Amino acid sequence: MTRGRFITLEGLEGAGKSTQIATVQRIVEGAGFEVVVTREPGGTPLAERIRELVLSPRREAVPPLAELLLMFAARCLHLEGLVRPALAGGAWVICDRFTDATIAYQGGGRGLPLELIRTLAQAAHGDLWPDLTLLLDVDPATGLARAGRRGAADRFEREELAFFERIRAAYLALAREAPRRIEVIDARRTAADVAMDVEHRVLRLLSDHRK
Repeated sequence: MTRGRFITLEGLEGAGKSTQIATVQRIVEGAGFEVVVTREPGGTPLAERIRELVLSPRREAVPPLAELLLMFAARCLHLEGLVRPALAGGAWVICDRFTDATIAYQGGGRGLPLELIRTLAQAAHGDLWPDLTLLLDVDPATGLARAGRRGAADRFEREELAFFERIRAAYLALAREAPRRIEVIDARRTAADVAMDVEHRVLRLLSDHRK
């Protein structure tokens, strides 16, 4: 059986990932493929419990290193319990964030060493990287205004603007390092305009898959 393809969507809060995940799902299912939509951290019951630990505000501080290790613990569970079996069975997996987010948030945002993050990534998933990553790029002020920083804001959404500016810079640096995998899409525009770019890039991947 032909292995499925792995597509991830990345971006800051308020970039519109949820909307565009639905766009990708519609296109891939329309082409006749089974689709599994998932997210990180999370995706399996135990990984979702780790997600709650990572995101929920609490009195006890979560040191950056602990946060990083929790992310990779959840990722390992997610990959072994859902992503790898789905891909092996021929399904296309669409995931809201993956290791690029860890490099951007825990590396760029928190300042943890990239060498450490890449070592953990190698241990967790080796050469399994997305076939396509759609980076929905938006400036932090716009993204946070869209997301709304009120009431039930999680631990990340409560950070200062400078934190998200570092994350955006890290994301764009990743895109420069891997231009064939990471497609930067201007997410400041309307959802319909963004969806047109998303559709164009996903159709290209579908075409390559059928060759």
